[in-house]
Amino acid sequence: MSPSRLRQHMQQQFGQVGLSILEEWLALLEQLRDQDIQTRLREVNAFFNHRIRWVEDNVVWGQEDHWATPLETMGKGEGDCEDYSIAKYITLKQLGVQGERLRMIYVRARIGRSQITQAHMVLGYYSTPTAEPLVLDNIVPSITPASQRTDLDPLFSFNSSGLWAGGSSQSKADPLARLSRWRSVIERMQTQGFI
Repeated sequence: MSPSRLRQHMQQQFGQVGLSILEEWLALLEQLRDQDIQTRLREVNAFFNHRIRWVEDNVVWGQEDHWATPLETMGKGEGDCEDYSIAKYITLKQLGVQGERLRMIYVRARIGRSQITQAHMVLGYYSTPTAEPLVLDNIVPSITPASQRTDLDPLFSFNSSGLWAGGSSQSKADPLARLSRWRSVIERMQTQGFI
């Protein structure tokens, strides 16, 4: 990842506002590079939760469901739950967190005290492959062990190398083959010079 190439892409695609967020992100990477894992998790979670405004895809992208790359999310300054999760995942990987410790978790989230649910995505950090994940979320700002998030029912989780049903048993399926939106994000990140 070349910072100058990222800056050029951001300037061309999103202008000064996007470039400003990118500069803050690059400074965050430098600041957190040698920090402990808890600090990295907390600061990355807060960075995106504070700088990205939650807006539905049909407003931001004119599509019902669009998974944005971190550059697209920072460039627009807006995104939905998938965009927050992807940006946090990629940022933590840039900071040296092993990909197998991170999974995007697709959940059914209960709204308030009602029984109404909606599809939602969060990022999970696993200290070991079988550990209870810590949940990084754009709705609940504190990082919380999954057992304390009784409002979330996991459906499946994935990262660049695996796919898990119900958040536990790993499938042999290739997440890039099974999840076309994830494959599209990876391809666009490669084009953008992000990975």
